[in-house]
Amino acid sequence: MAHVNPPSTAKIGGQPLHARLVSFPIGCFVATFVTDLIYWRTAAGMWETFSIWLLTFGLIGAVPAILTGLIDFAGSARIRALRPAWPHALGNGLAILLSLVNAFVHSRDGYTAVVPTGLVLSGLVVLILACTGWLGGEMVYRHHVGAAD
Repeated sequence: MAHVNPPSTAKIGGQPLHARLVSFPIGCFVATFVTDLIYWRTAAGMWETFSIWLLTFGLIGAVPAILTGLIDFAGSARIRALRPAWPHALGNGLAILLSLVNAFVHSRDGYTAVVPTGLVLSGLVVLILACTGWLGGEMVYRHHVGAAD
């Protein structure tokens, strides 16, 4: 029987992996923005330290999310044909690239490690992730990508 819904290629036991793996890096990148804001207002060094650790963990956690997303994207022409698929993939790639640059910015010492460049990059990443998250939700909830038939 042919799949009615676009199937997820990266799955275990029939369960799609990508949607399960993205929440950790997204949470880390949003928390980075929050800790950057707190550092900007307080200049307490621990918040700068929290930010770089959150960025690092977010980037590490993004690796399996990226891989499973790419497997789904490359493995199904039906997924690639969906209107939100390309902006979702490219936007997430941009968010990861900006987060990597932000990790290097945050690795500097002192106030300029966060303000203004790191704070702006963190904010941009959160805005991009809000848009790409919406698009990912569109693919799952409207187009039923990876949903059981």
